This record gives sequence, structure tokens and C-alpha cells, in this order.
Amino acid sequence: CLFHMPRCLIVLTLAAAAAFAQTPEQRADAMLKRMTLEEKIGQLTQLGGLPIIPDQVSIDERVRKGQAGSILWLSDPVMINRLQNIAVEETRLKIPMLFGLDVIHGFRTVFPVPLGMAASWDMDLIERAQTVSARESRAAGIHWTFAPMVDIARDARWGRIVEGAGEDPVLGAAVARAQVRGLQGTALGAADRMLACVKHFAGYGAADGGRDYDSAYIPDVLLWNVYFPPFKAAADAGAGSFMSAYMDLNDVPATGNSFLLQDVLRKTWGYRGFVVSDAFAVKDLETHGFARDAKDAAVRGFTAGVDMDMASRTYLDNLGEAVKSGKVPVAAVDAAVGRILTVKYRMGLFEHPFGNAGTLAQVSQAPEHRKLAREAAARSSVLLRNEGGLLPLSASTKKIAVIGPLGDTSFDTLGSWQAMGQKLSAVTVAAGLKARGVTVEVAKGVQIRKVFPSMFDTMMGSPAEAVWTEPQAAEEFAKAVDAAKRADVVVLALGELALMSGELSSRSSLTLPGRQQELMEAIAATGKPVVLVLLSGRPLSIGWAASHVPAILQAWYPGSEGGHAIADLLFGNANPAGKLPVTWPRSAGQAPQFLAANMTHQPEGSPMYSSRYWDEPASPLYAFGHGLSYTTFEYSNLRVAAGEVSVELRNSGRRAGDEVVQVYVHQRAGGASRPIRQLKGFSRVALAPGEKRTLKFPLGQEQLSYWSPVEKNWVFEKEEFDVWAGGDSKASLHVTYRP
Repeated sequence: CLFHMPRCLIVLTLAAAAAFAQTPEQRADAMLKRMTLEEKIGQLTQLGGLPIIPDQVSIDERVRKGQAGSILWLSDPVMINRLQNIAVEETRLKIPMLFGLDVIHGFRTVFPVPLGMAASWDMDLIERAQTVSARESRAAGIHWTFAPMVDIARDARWGRIVEGAGEDPVLGAAVARAQVRGLQGTALGAADRMLACVKHFAGYGAADGGRDYDSAYIPDVLLWNVYFPPFKAAADAGAGSFMSAYMDLNDVPATGNSFLLQDVLRKTWGYRGFVVSDAFAVKDLETHGFARDAKDAAVRGFTAGVDMDMASRTYLDNLGEAVKSGKVPVAAVDAAVGRILTVKYRMGLFEHPFGNAGTLAQVSQAPEHRKLAREAAARSSVLLRNEGGLLPLSASTKKIAVIGPLGDTSFDTLGSWQAMGQKLSAVTVAAGLKARGVTVEVAKGVQIRKVFPSMFDTMMGSPAEAVWTEPQAAEEFAKAVDAAKRADVVVLALGELALMSGELSSRSSLTLPGRQQELMEAIAATGKPVVLVLLSGRPLSIGWAASHVPAILQAWYPGSEGGHAIADLLFGNANPAGKLPVTWPRSAGQAPQFLAANMTHQPEGSPMYSSRYWDEPASPLYAFGHGLSYTTFEYSNLRVAAGEVSVELRNSGRRAGDEVVQVYVHQRAGGASRPIRQLKGFSRVALAPGEKRTLKFPLGQEQLSYWSPVEKNWVFEKEEFDVWAGGDSKASLHVTYRP
């Protein structure tokens, strides 16, 4: 009976009932009224769990003093729970902290890197994969991931191209929505989902020279038409947080850019979540030459719209004085803290702040997680070339030589951003083929090394690299050639080490690092059938291979089950259907290269002055949307009427397979020049041999409007449009349409 309970328990029970009767916003407002200014600034502070910058005060003591609303860079559940216990037991207000980590493409189960997942063109797959990531992360006590990265990237030299969905805003927006849904669910609050953080707002992928962190100069027409749409899609999907970017955007640092964070995000889009800076980006406002000192940086970052300072302690050390001096209104601080507290209440952290290491072990070992990782790796891989039908390999293939520096390396199969601090393993290419019962001989042949390793490599746990002496190098090269001669088929596993793509990993060249090109030519010269399996986070310069190697499979960094998936594809147990989410250049000299360019003079091949290079074709090696299959597809009956495109697809081959149907348009005239082709719709479709299906896509005002540099607004012009449908951006099935 309630009346027999101790009085304190009755009070607590009634208080809890009253709390649950309130909305998260009301609970946040009630908490705000109890907080001191110092406690509020603590909520605006995210501390690094790793001692990257010196601090005379221990992290335990800072948490105990209420100086942290969040912690990042920790993956150990024991350490996370210990710090969380301090926050909820030893602070005055007992406010739980958000623990954040870069869970980009998996926590304990690692999926293909995001660029690879985008190559699947399968939004359901992407959503399911991020649901697994969230489930495993929450069991460890991690509530918040700094994903999805939705930056449009058109320059393959930029290392972080690996983290996004490629060059196209339509595909990018779809991937952004799927990732947010997978991570958060339909609404924040599920115990097995986590808070998404959409980054990097905005224009980070257009950095000068493809160099990480460098300035970006992007006209408004490209911001609204190309770079903003994935961010808008993520916001509309309910993403609970955004992250500001490092670089200058048109001479104003993104972390101090009120146009981005106030005018666009808050006022135009009505965004109600909170904004966190990228790591140390508030302090870096000084480095930009934008802020005079740390005090000025705190004011500029906060008033521009950054609610939480990641890792630099600039708000913690300076914002209180700025409030007391009147440079920052108390009401603005309350609004920012309110947004953060609202998310914490909405996520249920006050009731369930801790992870469960026992649950983590059980959850992360779920066989369905590994099964999904294998499926994802197969569906993400792109068959670039298959001359003479070398693939799939015959079941009579008995001896395979796996040659190359990436054939049997677990770390590099996983790829960059492996949820730092964990010791993870993956099924390698060699291991996947061995599991099929064939005889596999492994030879590295050559080594590749990152010339300028960084602190980031250490944080990610990159394995120590051995260095061969010159005689060793010659011996290993010869061993690889001999292994090829003994094999029925050679699988060349080439590309880049995992941390050659990602943050701090831009390149001036797209060539195969080290002596890999030399090795490939020597193996091809043996006359044995050769399959090139590329592991990389970006397109690479493989022009020689595209003419001399019969089969090329772009596997990206395929994750935990990558080797099994690659074996499935090579032997035909899975039918490749991935399509390129980026244009594949012939060389770095073509960068940036992308589909949706304007025609400004005569095209290449014209007898008049034309857009071209004198030393190589201006066309890409592989077009955006390219990808082959072991079956064939026929397109027919393309029609456009009443704002809808319809096209008939038939599997004309002998195998079941998937096709990614793509719809492109071009506006022939109007108030501004329009791109030669733009993606406007797509769908991944599975068909049995001989099966037909009619696909329909909307093509109305929403799809055909664009932000006009003339009108400085969105316009819809009822001009004549070219419409194409097919399996890549070179689709030839065509009609014209006037809405």
C-alpha cells in the first residue's frame, strides 16, 4: 500500500510522476531555473576523454565541478560509466553527460565506409546498418555519434570523401535521411538508438586543392543547389544535433558564421536541435585571424550559433566573463543550454544514463549483425570492369594467388574511423577465399607506407609498419610473381592503407601508392587471369588497369565481413550491383570532376575551340552511376506525364540481379545556365531472369526547381527538359518534357 511506504519514497515517486507528465522542453526549463551561470556553461562544454591538450585539472574533477555537459573520444564502457557516475551522483544537479564518439560506419560490427555504403544506392540497407551501430554503441554507454557526414565532395584528393555519400545532392540527401533514421529511429528516445550529429556545416568538402581544413569559396547558387540539400534533408529527418565545420567559407570561418548557423539553419530551416563545434574549432577562430584572442573567440563562436564547444575549453574559460560584461546575453546562454538539456531529457538519459558492458558483449556478437555486414559489403562493391566474362570465377578454380599489400590485413579491410580505442578484426580477402575451400597462396609483393603519419593515426590505433630492406623487397616481389605463375587465378588486392583516406589524409596524387603499379604490371605479364580488387576510400588512377586487367572490383574498405563478401562476389554467390556515387577521374589533374557541370563552350570532340586537356581526354575513366552486373538489363517505354517519369526495366540475362535505375534531366533554357545532366531519381530493383517491372519517379515542381543566382530565390521555370533513364549517367534512353 502506498501509505506504508517511507515518506521519502512517496515524495520521490510523486516527483517522478510529475516529471514524466512534463514535456522534455518543460523539464529543461525547470532545470534551467535551478542552475548557476557556471553550471550552464558546463553544459555548453564538451571535454576530451583523451589528454590531447594539457590540463592541470583532472577530468574527474572537472566533471565533479559540473564543468562538462559531454565527453568524447572514449569507447571503454567501464571508463564511461565511471565518469557518468560522478556526474549523476556527485554533482549538485545530477545532470547526466552525453558521451560522444565518431561511430561512423560501425562500433563493434564494422560496415563498409560511408562512400561504399552510398555505392549500394540502397537506403534500407544504410538505415539498417546504422541501427546496428546505434544498438552496439548505446550498450557501451555512448549516446551520441558524430555522423552522418553529409558534405558533398567532388574532389577525390580530399581525404574525407570517404566519409560522405559522394558528389550528388539528390543521392546525398537520400543517404542523409537514411542515416539519421537508422541512428535515431523515428524520434529520439529509444533505448537502443543514439543522437545523430550532421556534419560539417557547411561546404567543407569544397576545400581549396582538396586539402583538409583549407578554405572553401562557394557561391550562393552552389550552396543552395548542391551543398545545402543533404543538410536540409537530415534536419527534416529530425537530426538532434549539427556540427560546424573547420574551414573558412567565403572568408568567414564556419564556426563563427552566423549566415550558416543563424540565417540558414535556425531562421530559414527552423532547426531546433543544438550545434556543436568540430574539435578545437572555437579556439581555432584565433588561428583563422578572425578572433583577437580566446575571449573574443568564445563570444564570436557562441553568438554565431555554436551551442557547445568541442574539446578546446574556450567557453569554459571565457564565456562566464563575456556574460557578466554584457557581451553575451544570459537569455542566449539559457536558450543554448535549454536545447542541450531538451535532447538529454528526450533521450531518457536522466532515467537511464549508463551503458551495460554485459549487454554490449551480447549485442555485438549477434549473428545477424555479422550477416548484415556481409550483405552490406557485397551490395556496396562496384564491378568496374569484366572483360571476357572472367567473373564470376568458375567453380573449378582450385588455386588462387592473393597478391598485394592489402590481401591479408585486417586493419586495412576495416577502413578509417574504426571507432577509436577498440581492437577490432575483419575477414580479409585471403581469409574469405580460404573459407571457400580453395587453395590460397598469399604474397604481399610490395609494401606501402603513409609518408606523413599524424597524431590521428595513433589515435586510431594504426598498426606499426615494418620496413623491408632492399634485398627483402626484391625477394618479396619475386615471391609474388612466382605465386602468380603457380595459380589458376590471381586476385590482386591493391589500393590504399586504411588511414590514407579520411581526416588528415588528403593526397596530391591519385596513383597507387608505392610500387603497386609495378607489381600489377609484372603480375599481368605472367599471362594468368587477373582480378584487381581495390580497397580504398576514394577513386584512384587506374587507367593502365582499365586497359590491361580484365576484371576490376572496387570493394572500398568493406568492413568486418569484407573478405567473405568479396569471395561471394568473385564466385557468383552474390551478383554485384553497386554503382559509383562519384565520378571516377583518370588522374588527379582532372579534379574536381563531377557529373552536374554546365556547358560553357564547345564540348570535347568539337572541331571548334573545346573544353579539353591536350595530354589526356577530359572525360572521366568511369562515369557517375557506373557499375556492372553478371546479368544484363533492358530499358524501354520511357514516358513523362503529369509530373511523373515511368520506365520499363527487364532483366534480359540468365541470372537474378539488382539494377539501380537512374533518372537524369537537363533544362534546355531559362534564367540561368543549368547542368548538362542532373540526377533526379533512383531506385534499386531486384529482378529474376526475364522479369519486367515498371518504375515510376516524381518529376514535378519540387524536383525541377532550382535556386537562381538571378532571382536570389527558388524558381520553377516551365521550359523544355531532356529526360534520360538508364543504369548510369550516360543513359541514352531519352524523351523531352515540358511541365
